[in-house]
Amino acid sequence: MAEPVNLNRFKKDQARATKKARAQQNVVKFGRSKAEKQLDRAQGGKAQSDLDGHKRDK
Repeated sequence: MAEPVNLNRFKKDQARATKKARAQQNVVKFGRSKAEKQLDRAQGGKAQSDLDGHKRDK
């Protein structure tokens, strides 16, 4: 005889797989993560402030 299947677990596993597939599609669609965007923004701000710090006053 076949093993009994817990339907609740089956449904949850299926939902997780669907969410994971959708997440992978969004990664391809939208690109970078929030952390990467914040890091680039912070590095850009630091670079701008360093450049402003080296300017000579008139």
